[in-house]
Amino acid sequence: MSQDTVRILNGNTFVVSDRQGDITPSPEFPTGLFSFDTRFLSKWELSVNGERLQALSVDDLQHFETRFFLVPGKPTHYVDAKVSVIRQRSVGGSLDEQLTVLNHSREPVDLMIRLDIESDFADLFEIKDTRHKKGNVYVRLEHGRLRLGYERETFRRETLVSSTVPGTFDENGVTFDVRIQPHGKWVTRLHVATLGTRGSEIRRSMHGQPTPARRQMRRELERWLARAPDLTCQNESLQRSYRRSLVDLAALQLTPLLHGTINIPAAGLPWFMTIFGRDSILTSLQTLPFTPDLAANTLTLMASMQGNKLYDFRDEEPGKIMHEWRYGESAAFEEQPHTSYFGTADATPLFVILLDEYERWSGDSHLVGLLEPEARAALDWIDEYGDLLGDGYIRYQTRNERSGLVNQCWKDSWDSISFHDGRLPDFPRATCELQGYAYDAKVRGARLARDFWGDPEYADRLEREAADLRARFNRDFWVEDREFYALGLDPDGRPVDSLSSNMGHLLWSGIVDPSRAEAVARHLLGPRLFSGWGVRTLAVDEGRYNPIGYHVGTVWPFDNSLIAWGLWRYGFRAEAGRIAAGMIDAAEFFHGRLPEAFAGYDRELTRYPVEYPTACSPQAWSTGTPLLLLRVILGLEPDGDRLLVEPAVPTSIGRIELRNIPGRWGHASATSG
Repeated sequence: MSQDTVRILNGNTFVVSDRQGDITPSPEFPTGLFSFDTRFLSKWELSVNGERLQALSVDDLQHFETRFFLVPGKPTHYVDAKVSVIRQRSVGGSLDEQLTVLNHSREPVDLMIRLDIESDFADLFEIKDTRHKKGNVYVRLEHGRLRLGYERETFRRETLVSSTVPGTFDENGVTFDVRIQPHGKWVTRLHVATLGTRGSEIRRSMHGQPTPARRQMRRELERWLARAPDLTCQNESLQRSYRRSLVDLAALQLTPLLHGTINIPAAGLPWFMTIFGRDSILTSLQTLPFTPDLAANTLTLMASMQGNKLYDFRDEEPGKIMHEWRYGESAAFEEQPHTSYFGTADATPLFVILLDEYERWSGDSHLVGLLEPEARAALDWIDEYGDLLGDGYIRYQTRNERSGLVNQCWKDSWDSISFHDGRLPDFPRATCELQGYAYDAKVRGARLARDFWGDPEYADRLEREAADLRARFNRDFWVEDREFYALGLDPDGRPVDSLSSNMGHLLWSGIVDPSRAEAVARHLLGPRLFSGWGVRTLAVDEGRYNPIGYHVGTVWPFDNSLIAWGLWRYGFRAEAGRIAAGMIDAAEFFHGRLPEAFAGYDRELTRYPVEYPTACSPQAWSTGTPLLLLRVILGLEPDGDRLLVEPAVPTSIGRIELRNIPGRWGHASATSG
């Protein structure tokens, strides 16, 4: 998203405006006030005496509040401005905005202060793929308030606007005619309630709990930051990114429907402010040394929502871990399958990986025992439903041919999986990283079975299956003449021979034959894949390469964090450090907040990382990237009841000290240099 937008969020309620604080209608871009996948405000435009306002500055106070300092008129009027405006805005389940208008002259002023207000009640999916509304929109004036509503059968959403100072409401907004005395001020507080089907605040109706007040949200954020390890380092960009990541992780947390006080990270603003199985699992893996509660919550929630039947419309299968949950109109009327959608092939093995890694860090054997049935079901899914052709590889092909996801790996855009010449393979597809995840899940599942579930025979079986998978994989996926692992296999077993970033995930999983690891590392840090900021999703000489293509040439921070972790695992510490240094350098250009993705141009060409125009920011696994990179360059690894520290920190980053790292050892510290 553009740096010209201002975003505040709390869970899955968020506001995207311009730098004046205005929300201007857009059928294609998600500006507005959103909650639970519905846009409650599509217009919120302030004017004084008919003039729009210009921004002097914008203060980012907290993730849930901001403040705009404004003056009326064009920029050339700034030096003569006799009036200024402060808009202080916060978001919880609803939106609150305090308007303060200041008179800087020695004479009284008469002003017409106007807010134009609209709501189109668009579903997020309608903004991405414009559709005509099938329900009825209504506007009502009642008791000094403006009620905007939308109703379709039993689905209803309403926006209720009120003000502490009486104004003249009409169907298009509210007007205040005010006189402000010399050097005086005028203040009103506007409240925009987001209401659900039963007419109560939507967050209360979904969760059964009220939205916390701003004071409580501030206290919760302070407690969250205080519990995290304390970082001291020479590199200001890393220090800034670390704090930004912790704040954004707090901002992205949401409490899913009917799950009480369990908080897990939403995937990203604006498109994915909801539960995503893969994203929540990988974010929890990235942040384990810093915020271990996220992993426990994610595991508990994913287990409770695990697939238990065959349901083609939702791509559901027994044992499969959910991909995405949506609350909007299109999901409610099954115009798309995402009410509870299972269209991903990677979340299921990743669930087992997270369970094992969480125990290694936390020592929480109770949760491992509690989730044994779900973990076994996930491991069974790998062989029973994941192996579509019976050749021992996880493959994917949607059961829902009308509206299901075509690509069900993390690179889930339509053209992300291609041969070297740009052709797209047929389905079902077996991408390489899925096999790495399956291998790792079996190895880790074996440890859990032997050490916690009291089933050594099952552990032996899983280890045999993992060893067999590793041998077959290294035979079938290796592109001998180019010395790298294929992006995938087509249905006939032919290698999809593109050079891609997915290889780095193979290093992380441990499936790579050690004799081939050096060649893999050489490709990942070579000029075709490595931009200088990070590893591209696709190499520059591949048929579909595009430096600003979503999965075909951009650089994804989360992808790079797993690649760095994989390089570290195989002993390539300097190479892992190069990726870490590139990412931390890039973060400086995004004010410490790494976006979902940025362009894959060479660093020498652009000198700064070029924005990807529709990237989510903040985005959960990008937010987790600086934390995982800290783990990698400090060499943090649990070893029983102690924490091993083997730092290999790039010179450009300098000395690092991380104190109070939580784990089964209590709290530990790590220092480099």
